Amino acid sequence: MKDIYIHPTALVETEEIGEGTNIWAFAHVMEGARIGKNCNIGDHCFVESGAVVGNDATVKNGNMLWEGVTIEDGVFVGPHVFFTNDLYPRTRWLPQTRLRYAEDRTWLSPTLVKQGASLGAGAILLAGITIGDYAMVGLGAVVLKDVLPYVLVRGNPARASGWVCQCGKPLKFDHEITVCATCGLAFRQEDGSVRCLDGQKS
Repeated sequence: MKDIYIHPTALVETEEIGEGTNIWAFAHVMEGARIGKNCNIGDHCFVESGAVVGNDATVKNGNMLWEGVTIEDGVFVGPHVFFTNDLYPRTRWLPQTRLRYAEDRTWLSPTLVKQGASLGAGAILLAGITIGDYAMVGLGAVVLKDVLPYVLVRGNPARASGWVCQCGKPLKFDHEITVCATCGLAFRQEDGSVRCLDGQKS
């Protein structure tokens, strides 16, 4: 595969990997997984069939991306983030559950992490939620519901505790409109949400 680095100890069974991507030691990427361009997949990661990683994403060491997990472009996944994909999990080998897992897909609860979002080390995400564009999940947070774009959430259960810029730095609103002191992007706060005013995805 052109312009792709795969560590000799990694097991990569898919050909759907974009140029410029690095896959490091002892990672396992199953057939049917998709990884975009310019990604970094750290040591001891597992990417299951049906998981999707967009372009320019960083997945740090020790992550497991299950079927139904979608990581959009520019997402940062810190070390040892916990994803799930089934709200009522059982082993599929029990007589009572065999039909549920073998003949339909209703058990699968997809999780979406949208463009530019960051997930702190050790965060836990309930199956079926969406993390909004450029949101930030604090380390160790237990996220049980959707997170709006640009929101910083922390704690167990995770609660909103501020706003963050696309560059990751905190935003402070003294008025309806503010400008990031670090990168200069402008934002408007309205109806409990934040919108970027500089033509970039909001």
